[in-house]
Amino acid sequence: MQPSDKPQGEFTPQDVEIISKETLFKGFFSMIKYRFRHKLFEGGWSQPIEREMFERGHAAAMLPYDPVTDQVVIIEQIRVGALEHASPWQMEIVAGIIDSGETAEDVVRREAVEEAGIEVANLEKVTSYYPSSGGCSEMLDVYVGKVDASTAQGVHGLDYEGEDIKVHVISRVEAYEWVLNGKFENGASIIALQWLQLNYQRLRSEWHK
Repeated sequence: MQPSDKPQGEFTPQDVEIISKETLFKGFFSMIKYRFRHKLFEGGWSQPIEREMFERGHAAAMLPYDPVTDQVVIIEQIRVGALEHASPWQMEIVAGIIDSGETAEDVVRREAVEEAGIEVANLEKVTSYYPSSGGCSEMLDVYVGKVDASTAQGVHGLDYEGEDIKVHVISRVEAYEWVLNGKFENGASIIALQWLQLNYQRLRSEWHK
């Protein structure tokens, strides 16, 4: 087959045909079964493909950073995905699902209060990405937010959601060491802390006022 004359990265939604879409399960999250076909890099169309997809929606996460003390606020909570792994309690940044009528910035500000008891001043967008696009629809917006780390302490979370969240305030240097030694196993946290390591000097200059 001859390669397609499509420029790199220029396939569009019109190059996919969704043949059928079936809801297999609907609870806190949903499981959808797609049957589809798509244009091929070398031209023509694929055979029909069947895939199950975990429907999780759009979410947002934020690394709270205090530019005055050069500290970050990290939360710790049990995660069902890690129940049978070495570390069921995961170190993470604050995050939540974006509900109808909310923006990503609304969510991270709300979650900062609910999960860590802190208010957010400035926000800077880091990136948006799919954590696991091979089988999950979730898109995650990642931010770094300016906070006063001295106000972060204790245990938080919503009782009706079964949350039990402990707050940790640590230096940016130690947090980055946790990235390097594998203590963080959460993608958004790793991305945000790596970004902060590259940009903290600028943020301290802009936010330390």
